[in-house]
Amino acid sequence: MYAVILTGGKQYRVETGDVLEVEKLQGGVSDKLNLKILFKSDGETVTTNDGEAAAEILAHGKGKKITVYKYKAKKNVRKKQGHRQQFSKIKILSI
Repeated sequence: MYAVILTGGKQYRVETGDVLEVEKLQGGVSDKLNLKILFKSDGETVTTNDGEAAAEILAHGKGKKITVYKYKAKKNVRKKQGHRQQFSKIKILSI
């Protein structure tokens, strides 16, 4: 059985026991939370808007650094900036 959950404006296909990195969530490590299920399937039937999935926050962290470079031709405007996206690592406990 799998489900498609919604968190951080993105959709993820998950099964019970999956560990994934999502946009940073409020709460501390080992906190439990519920995520909205868009639909779930058991292989044969698909049900929509069916409850919530239980998850546990395992860790918080930052992703790899990316470089953002803005440039305007003929204006002597250059801007270099770095960014590291924050994430939360979660484990799906039940669907």
